[in-house]
Amino acid sequence: MAEQHDGPLRLRLRYRFDGLISGGTTALIGWMALACLTVVVPASAVLVWSDRAAPATLAGRLTAVWVSVGQTLKLGGAVGSPLYVLASVALALVALLFVSTLVGLITTGINRRIMELRRGHSIVQEAGHTVVLGWSDQIFPVVSELVAAHANQRRSAVTVLAPKDKVEMEDEISAGVPATGRTKIICRSGATTDPTVLARVSPRTAKSVLVLRPEEDSGDAHVVKTLLALDAALPRPAGAVIVAAVRESAHHRTAVLAAGPGGHVLCVDDIVARVLVQTARQPGLSLVYQELLDFAGDEFYPAAAGRLAGRPFGEALLAYTTSSVVGLLHAGGSVTLNPDPTTPIVSGDRILLVSEDDDTAVQEGAGAWVDEDAIVTARPAAPLAERLLLLGWNRRAPLVVRQLDEFVDAGTTLDVVALADPAADRAAAEAASGLTRLEVAFHQGDITDPEVLDKLDVPSYDAVLVIGEQAPGAAAPEAPPADDRTLVALLHLRAIGESCGRALSVTTEMSDDGNRLLAPAREGADFVVSARLISLLMTQISENACLAAVFAELFRAEGSEIHLRPVTDYVRTDREVAFATLVESARRRRECAIGYRLHAETGTAPGYGLRLNPDKRLPVRFGEHDRVIVLAED
Repeated sequence: MAEQHDGPLRLRLRYRFDGLISGGTTALIGWMALACLTVVVPASAVLVWSDRAAPATLAGRLTAVWVSVGQTLKLGGAVGSPLYVLASVALALVALLFVSTLVGLITTGINRRIMELRRGHSIVQEAGHTVVLGWSDQIFPVVSELVAAHANQRRSAVTVLAPKDKVEMEDEISAGVPATGRTKIICRSGATTDPTVLARVSPRTAKSVLVLRPEEDSGDAHVVKTLLALDAALPRPAGAVIVAAVRESAHHRTAVLAAGPGGHVLCVDDIVARVLVQTARQPGLSLVYQELLDFAGDEFYPAAAGRLAGRPFGEALLAYTTSSVVGLLHAGGSVTLNPDPTTPIVSGDRILLVSEDDDTAVQEGAGAWVDEDAIVTARPAAPLAERLLLLGWNRRAPLVVRQLDEFVDAGTTLDVVALADPAADRAAAEAASGLTRLEVAFHQGDITDPEVLDKLDVPSYDAVLVIGEQAPGAAAPEAPPADDRTLVALLHLRAIGESCGRALSVTTEMSDDGNRLLAPAREGADFVVSARLISLLMTQISENACLAAVFAELFRAEGSEIHLRPVTDYVRTDREVAFATLVESARRRRECAIGYRLHAETGTAPGYGLRLNPDKRLPVRFGEHDRVIVLAED
């Protein structure tokens, strides 16, 4: 029976306690005072009566009980006339009220300040820092690259503003970028489209501002609104370098207008499609781009012409021992990649080169290491029609098809295998119209079905492109299931390659860099991870605004681009030669050599045989399957 009444008794007691709490402040103080007296008075009486030194008389013991109660409740416990006792109790109560009120005010103020800090509403007091506006999967490669770029600085800061909880952002960045070195990461919470909120990250004193695109479909519109808010928050001309990215080419012009004359806006779809096409035709090119775009190795830097001013560009190619010259950066901001060797370097021009850092671009001269006897002259390659295979279809696929038509030789064929989807069929028809060099054939099929791939005779194709494709009824094209289907298709392609005993030339598009680590592909395979690629480009431009023109020129179909060509077209392979000999041989072909790739090391980590910007004095014995990396016209 006791157990049966235990539950209802607990509920009744809790109900009465809730009633006491809800009675208001006065009732709560009264009940708390009564509860204290109920405990303190009997306990004080026990202490007095159990004390051997207690007074013998009852009055004396009652006085001692009062003193104990007064000391315990901080009422002083004064003894004397009734008026004196009442006055002392009144003063003690006033003091207690004053102190408790003061403590409450201080506690409330501190708690309010802590909550403001937690909400991330305070204004950042930094100068020369980098501001990142928005939150997406790009935040981690962006912050990581900024940390690497600032590694040689004594003090640097990156501030992030996004409509997320400040502590949550700090925890996620700490988990995604565990080593930040000397770079301080500061997070603030708020809407990036509100000019008054933007003041929290001090964009006026920043050296650069990066605007990240949110993951949702309306992300491009959000980027445009953020750029307009920046225009309202920053004086004109803006002192900070503004870099943003939109997904669709239809929104690119609007974003450029919103960014203003000093802003740089990247179009994700155009750039990713261009890199996919270039990489499919140049196996290993994705590794070169990764080396050039991240801050861990060598990247683009402009350097003063110095004593090269007035000299022809060809002399600059061997003027640096530990840097590779690729072009000229003119005084007006325009860029010429791989100019004619006879082009004069005029006053105001800067030398554009690939170097480990801006302080390693030293003019020492490497002409003494050129071996004239090792240089060979190869005939220009004849046009070659190719057979290409495109597995999957998404919103970027029409761009891939059209840009393939700009790069390939006449007579090249492209077979496209994709799921049956009316929207994709319309896009496919639009993509196939107006092509001049490329012949396209579309086939319905599931790229995750091994029977579909077996019927294609995959080894007969010169190159295979695998792009993210959604299953019917899936959500956005960038959703994780697209990468999941890509991983399954790569697994089948690896099995096909193993069965035929050869490595297939496969270029893969992915949206999540984490999925690339799970990919069942050979070491050093070509992966184009859209989020990471755009993040690397944005951070490079944010650190050096003149590189925006460099990358725009590099990704154009016209002009010069990066190629991996047979080393046998440049030097003899029966002897050791210094890299300076390759540079000189490339110069005579009107090209700029920036590195090489050794075939024997292509399947081994970490460099996969890639050597970018090697010391021109170091000798190398090349094999007939090795490649030289050059900047040249197609």
